[in-house]
Amino acid sequence: MLPFDYTKARNENDAMDRVRGSKAVFVAGGTTLIDLMKLNVMLPSALVDINSLPLDKIESLPDGSLRVGAMVRNSDLAHHELVVKHFPVLSQAILAGASPQLRNMATTGGNLMQRTRCYYFRDTAYACNKRQPGSGCAALEGFNRIHAVLGGSDQCIATHPSDMAVALVALDAVVHIKSAKGERKVAAGEFHLLPGSTPHLETVVEPGELITYVTIPSSKFAAQSAYVKLRDRASYEFALASAGAALEIQGNKIHAARVVLGGVATKPWRSTEAEHILTGATADEKTFHAAAEAAMKSAKAHKYNGFKIELAKRAITRALSSAAQQKAEA
Repeated sequence: MLPFDYTKARNENDAMDRVRGSKAVFVAGGTTLIDLMKLNVMLPSALVDINSLPLDKIESLPDGSLRVGAMVRNSDLAHHELVVKHFPVLSQAILAGASPQLRNMATTGGNLMQRTRCYYFRDTAYACNKRQPGSGCAALEGFNRIHAVLGGSDQCIATHPSDMAVALVALDAVVHIKSAKGERKVAAGEFHLLPGSTPHLETVVEPGELITYVTIPSSKFAAQSAYVKLRDRASYEFALASAGAALEIQGNKIHAARVVLGGVATKPWRSTEAEHILTGATADEKTFHAAAEAAMKSAKAHKYNGFKIELAKRAITRALSSAAQQKAEA
């Protein structure tokens, strides 16, 4: 690990001033950043500690939506009464990730900003366009078992690792970002970028900007939602395929749906194809299987990860079935 400076931000404006025009980065829980610094993958000149910023509240707003501060710890969010009751997909997704110790440290904003677990990205001996633009992508012809079958390019096929982000996209969440110019709002589904020819650009966050809140709107499908994660072992493991599903069901007909995939794409992957199949259809296994097939129709397998396509279909079907069952039991 190379030498770096360390300072504590006094307030939001001070935090943004300290990273503007420099190689300084924010540190909160540090559950990804510190690991990457040890590996010499990230080499910031300074860390700006934002743990003291008053962004650690979970607030219910008058319209039924939930405002989650960027510094809210994952464990607090997952176990919050309103999240468990009204946004179960979010609680389930967070609890499926990492370990209790890491969830006690990790923050909402940090989770959104976490980097890929691609082993070629994390090993500086290998070529990686995400780490060093223009150097190549060792995963394309390498051991790509954990890599993406959706959203990749000839520059990068690294998967996005977050479980929480998948749920936030399924819930139509909005990310609030602050800069010296003011605040802007970005839909969770547009927050992460596809690699294209610029895989080193992973989110819409610009230098000097700070995530302050995430707003989760109230919706008729949020409470009938579920998250399914399939992985090599039962805990403390990243997804090979995961699915967040939310359904609004009236009678036995689906009036609205959200299907978002994790572990198989270069960003949390919302499947409008699956949602089109589901909307207006009967809530049954036949429909769920059809939606799963539609979601993976454009998937592109590489040498070692073709199994992910069938795995993702099963995750989708199970998540939809679990969401529908919540409606049946309500």
